[in-house]
Amino acid sequence: MGRVKAGRGDQFVDGRNRWVLRPARRDSRPERGGQMIPSTRYASSGGVSIAYQVAGEGAIDLLFLPGWISQIEHLWELPANRRFLDRIAGFCRLILFDRRGSGLSDRALGELTLEQEVDDAIAVLDAAGSDQAALLTYATGGGVGAALAAHHPERVRALIMYSSVARSTWAPDYDWAMTPQERERMADATAGLWGHVDNPVLAQMAPSMVGDAAMAEWFARLQRLAAGPAEARALTAIWATLDVRDLLGQIDVPTLVMHRAEDRGWDPRHSHYLAERIPGARYRELHGVDSLPFLGDSDAIVDEIEEFLTGVRSGGELTRALLTVMFTDIVDATATAARLGDGRWLDLLAAHDREVRAELARFGGREVKTMGDGFLATFAGPPSSALRCALAIRSAAAATGLDIRIGLHTGECELVGDDVGGMAVHIASRVGALAGPGEVLASGTAYGTVVGGPFTFEDRGAHELRGVAHPWPVFALIG
Repeated sequence: MGRVKAGRGDQFVDGRNRWVLRPARRDSRPERGGQMIPSTRYASSGGVSIAYQVAGEGAIDLLFLPGWISQIEHLWELPANRRFLDRIAGFCRLILFDRRGSGLSDRALGELTLEQEVDDAIAVLDAAGSDQAALLTYATGGGVGAALAAHHPERVRALIMYSSVARSTWAPDYDWAMTPQERERMADATAGLWGHVDNPVLAQMAPSMVGDAAMAEWFARLQRLAAGPAEARALTAIWATLDVRDLLGQIDVPTLVMHRAEDRGWDPRHSHYLAERIPGARYRELHGVDSLPFLGDSDAIVDEIEEFLTGVRSGGELTRALLTVMFTDIVDATATAARLGDGRWLDLLAAHDREVRAELARFGGREVKTMGDGFLATFAGPPSSALRCALAIRSAAAATGLDIRIGLHTGECELVGDDVGGMAVHIASRVGALAGPGEVLASGTAYGTVVGGPFTFEDRGAHELRGVAHPWPVFALIG
């Protein structure tokens, strides 16, 4: 295979004697707060355009074969999924694509066959400049991965199947799958609420997130972006015919099969079946109830993938850190803006932002991002600096005539690029929402860490924080 340098990417002649442009590895664009997501490109497969992305610069190419409910640009919008993808892209060159008929790929279906899906995957690999890739499959993507590994082993370095299926409908020797009647009832219930926040699919695929409004809205929008209701029914009907059981014995590449023991979306027996029938397959049972891989203990999944492909696991040590999280918010900002007028308000807001940034620099805080009229910031080490900074910000705001509320919590955060996430951020936000004008509230962990220090607190009792399992003690920082 010959290769010549061609500007920002590489050109090469593939096995079909076609010139193909390999995207530059740092091909990404800014999105939401300056973070980078991969650019979307298109591969041509039998006259159909298949949308794909490439993220990461690792030596190993990893092609993700998802279920069909996908839209690759929207996947990055959910912090938990962004973190999951970022972790994989930290040791692999991750290739994502929307399957034909859904997402950003061409919607004109016509006849849709497993052979076409395999050709689509190969076209994406060709366009991305990948001679050989490991495959990561989920749900019905398992059928495509099994067929690709069985028929084109020269293109497949390894096969990793998480919560994947070889067949999607009941058979006498496959009696844990849905019957056609059960699937039809489910399709009716789903189609009527397709793209709604109360669609029953989310409760089945992510039971731990039931009641989380942000997750429900993200998933509802994912459905709308993936397909319309009629298209969703058509795709569901097509994938009800999936059956690659006769191919499993032909797979001759290193294979890892994983499933969560209490998965509510896909019965674990799907994976048991795969592991028992793919020669030499390794099976790993994981804890959890969520089917979606980026929810629950997603680190466990990534750790298994990393060890299987590289022989080591980093354990995600660079993706979590103990920090004090601070949320600030201007009280009654809308009313104040209306009273002052746009010009005066913008001047006052700019002055406030300068004061906050000056105090963050003074006390060693890091501005993560601004949200509306407030800031999200983090502090490393003991929370003393964060508490002092909060008092200084409150004083500076009062001097300009603004009332500000501040919430603080000390806990382990998930690091998502330049952003932070996880329960620690959620708790800090909820604590801040409890604060009144001019108040600085701290969670019990932030308070407990500095007991005996030079701070004065007032006990505000235990509070139920939405999305947090148990009541949390909250303390007002007086001085």
